[in-house]
Amino acid sequence: MTEHAHSHGHSHSHAHGVSPDADRRWLRAALILLTAYMAVEVVIGVIAQSLALISDAAHMLTDAVSIVLALIAMRLAARPARGGYTYGLKRAEILSAQANGITLLLLSVWLAYEAVERLISPPKVTGGLVLVTALSGIVVNLICTWLLSKANRSSLNVEGAYQHILTDLFGFVATAVAGLVVLTTGFERADAIATLVVVALMLRAGTGLVRESGRIFMEAAPAGIDPDALGDHLVAADEVVEVHDLHIWQITSGHPALSAHILVAPGGDCHKVRRSLQELLSGEYGITHATLQVDHVGEQGAADELLTLSPRPGPGPELQAGHCEDAHGPVHRPGPHRH
Repeated sequence: MTEHAHSHGHSHSHAHGVSPDADRRWLRAALILLTAYMAVEVVIGVIAQSLALISDAAHMLTDAVSIVLALIAMRLAARPARGGYTYGLKRAEILSAQANGITLLLLSVWLAYEAVERLISPPKVTGGLVLVTALSGIVVNLICTWLLSKANRSSLNVEGAYQHILTDLFGFVATAVAGLVVLTTGFERADAIATLVVVALMLRAGTGLVRESGRIFMEAAPAGIDPDALGDHLVAADEVVEVHDLHIWQITSGHPALSAHILVAPGGDCHKVRRSLQELLSGEYGITHATLQVDHVGEQGAADELLTLSPRPGPGPELQAGHCEDAHGPVHRPGPHRH
């Protein structure tokens, strides 16, 4: 008997037991606090002629935008799949994260240019005002960091916003140090140096967001999962002869998916093999959305599908039949082999 087993296990669990509605409440609270403080900081930064304060406010603007985008994306991602969007709009969150990362990178370039200009010709900076504002900013960012830590950080959007605010917190610390230096020594270039510190942190956060969102769009395997090792793990299961057309990707952050063609020894129980492999994938890799096509070796329709990309030691001559002319990915068989 040949079985084409298709398992569509969907995991909708939420980290820390937090519901999407609770996530949105935490995000909205942080957004209100950030926006109010950002407006105050811009006014004080202009009065004090502090680029460090203005750069912090600009970074807070990206934090606020990232939260707004995250809220919109969360609402879109919650819509059910329909029409041509068979996964729904779950990747709206990834689009949001990538846009946020690119914005961070562009903003860091502008701030770096302004900081270099101020290193060359430093303006008058009111150190005391900068110090007081930065210290209050540290308090605000600590509260916002705590608020976002209560939300589901397995989402790339939420984690991106969290990392932004954490970066902003470090930026305020740098600004406070700069204000103290200006106040006590009169060294006004400290303000521009603090800005460059903020720029470095923004570059790091932006690069990370663009890289991680890019991996999802390119359908790379989730970080921490080695497809070759996973394939070898699957083929080591009882009665499994070969695994090929193995694909691992992420539908969105925190939602890995897998598909594979499994060949089982003649007389093997395809149902049992499928169930055991699904349990392995769920228990050891956290993959609950798996589609497995399970066939017997040597049966009509299965023998023609045995894949041989190159001669390798195998369990029998029946594995030398060619198949899958447009095959994808390496073949996994019992015993030592190269990937």
